[in-house]
Amino acid sequence: MLKPALLAALGNILPATAILTASEDTRPYECDGLTLFSEQPQAVLLPETEAQVVGILKLCHAARLPVVARGAGTGLSGGATPDRKGVILSLAKFKRILAIDPLARTATVQPGVRNLAVSEAAAAHGLYYAPDPSSQIACTIGGNVAENSGGVHCLKYGLTVHNVRRVRGVLISGEVVEFGGEALDAPGYDLLALICGSEGLLAVTTEVTVKLTPTAQNATCVLAAFDDVGKASAAVAAIIAAGIVPSGLEMMDRLTIAAVEPFVHAGYPGDAEAILLCESDGVPAEVAAEVEVVRGLMASSGATLVDVSTSDEQRERFWSGRKAAFGAAGRISPAYYCIDGTIP
Repeated sequence: MLKPALLAALGNILPATAILTASEDTRPYECDGLTLFSEQPQAVLLPETEAQVVGILKLCHAARLPVVARGAGTGLSGGATPDRKGVILSLAKFKRILAIDPLARTATVQPGVRNLAVSEAAAAHGLYYAPDPSSQIACTIGGNVAENSGGVHCLKYGLTVHNVRRVRGVLISGEVVEFGGEALDAPGYDLLALICGSEGLLAVTTEVTVKLTPTAQNATCVLAAFDDVGKASAAVAAIIAAGIVPSGLEMMDRLTIAAVEPFVHAGYPGDAEAILLCESDGVPAEVAAEVEVVRGLMASSGATLVDVSTSDEQRERFWSGRKAAFGAAGRISPAYYCIDGTIP
């Protein structure tokens, strides 16, 4: 329980409704997507302005009170796990898209804006935000910066660090700082890569300028089934060795397929030991040529089935299973330990 004097001081910064101390109110904040570790904080604070964040951090710094920043809580690394002696600083109310510049291909947003909301807002200009974590309908840009999130299309378009131009934040001392800038390069030390992936340990993000990417003229996804995980892995190696950089390349094993297919009905073959999803995007002629090469490599690697999407709806259905894998596993197990892996 926070000391009465500290609660009173916080009350001078935030309205009473933005300070949660009751156990039933702080319980939802006890963990992020890594449910294996949980801890109830002393309080949850919900500011809605940068000035309030500055005031909170100054106060907590002076009181030597640990502060853990939180976005949507969808992360799998425990980055938003509370300190039982400290407070959670939720940025959920920072949810405004401040500006979209279609000429510079950038969007300036507050940290509580959902990942997918940026693409939805930029779609009218033929642009989108490339990083697409599986939780993109819920995860926030601030959380993406904290975790340096990627997604199924990061192979070609990069992680958050490759798609962020500027981050504005507040240090624990209350000092407002900026990393990067609106231009491609900024004066001074290049600390933007340092803040991306720091899990809120270096600063609390209050504003982000992200890079927007033109929507591809065409995108096609190839789904291949294999009777052995080793063969699917060999297909990955063959694709990369051929000099192809797919916009997305993901593999799922039999257990994942069995959990996902009844959940989203993506059309995955139930007898496969592994499936591989490989997407190509760009101009139509380029995509068609690349898909043909990929089909051949899949077949020569031992694929038992190769299916090519013929519409955006089918392509999105292929990907729906991969993006729903975390939720699908939750349907069949009340608790589980999830580890992200990547094929080098």
